[in-house]
Amino acid sequence: MKELVRLNKRPSSDGSSFTYLLRYTDECGKRRWDTLGHSDGRKAEKQRSQKEKELRMGYVESGSMRLRDFMKDSLTKTGDQIRETTRIDYQEAMEDFIKTIGNIDYLRVQQTHGELFCQSCLDRGDSPATVAKKARGLKRFFCLAVQRRQIDENPLEYVKLPKVPKQRIKIYTAEEIDRIQRVASQIQNASVLEWDMLITMAITTGMRKSEMLNLVWSDIDFGKMTIEVTPKKDTNETWEWKIKDTDRRLLPLKEDVSQLLIDHQNHRPEGYPYVLVPPERYDYIQNVLRPKGEWTLCSARNKVINNFTKQFNKILILAHVEKGTFHDIRKTAITNWFRKD
Repeated sequence: MKELVRLNKRPSSDGSSFTYLLRYTDECGKRRWDTLGHSDGRKAEKQRSQKEKELRMGYVESGSMRLRDFMKDSLTKTGDQIRETTRIDYQEAMEDFIKTIGNIDYLRVQQTHGELFCQSCLDRGDSPATVAKKARGLKRFFCLAVQRRQIDENPLEYVKLPKVPKQRIKIYTAEEIDRIQRVASQIQNASVLEWDMLITMAITTGMRKSEMLNLVWSDIDFGKMTIEVTPKKDTNETWEWKIKDTDRRLLPLKEDVSQLLIDHQNHRPEGYPYVLVPPERYDYIQNVLRPKGEWTLCSARNKVINNFTKQFNKILILAHVEKGTFHDIRKTAITNWFRKD
């Protein structure tokens, strides 16, 4: 942060001693020199700091902005380099920050503001993990401001994040996966997600939920027995979707899974590019949500299938499997690969 008040020495006429003086520009834009009348360095620094605080209360530096404007400016410059969900998280974190310390000039933000924010979140019941996530979002705003040379240093850099205990990694056993697949295979309805296909692909390829739900037939090479995880463009037939961490990759396809997909393709009506999205759901997205502008990049990640988590939890209950998440299947697949190695 730019220093508003500078401390200088003024030598006496004979050069045998000196006194400190403060040099600054006042609220009216006039240059000022205040003689302190002593040579006590510690006392002079305290006086300089006090004058600095007084000026900052009413000083508007070139390029300064209120926090809310600073947030909008930062996100505009970042553009689509981050996912929509990440953008929303950053916005929510900054809005919470503003509620705590006020919509002050971003140049006045200090480490104590960050510490106050973290403690306030904890006091109102936010989990340590939630507070840590918000704090990281705030730090990112100021880190980018440093990179863009808007400020000299990140005022929140040394704010300590709440300690978050490591969660136990949930791994499904082979018996549990078998029971889950049996229950999933009993759910057969044209308007419902092909759960048995989805779970089989997840446990054999380790793909993420979003990657499978945004998979199109052209991503599968049955001749080479591979599946390519690739981003999608916004076209008349497909909606825009981006891979997490740009993790584009080519995956091997097992022969039995390949045959399942071939059989599935033979039974699927023509004109439906997505492998796993039910035709009824695809039609609704294409003919209702997209024309109304109610389909976003975030929707392509989280809303391809309605009540996805609720449906999966029901499968776990029927399979008599302890509550978990669909992402745990990916963790199970990766763990099984390491065990085989």
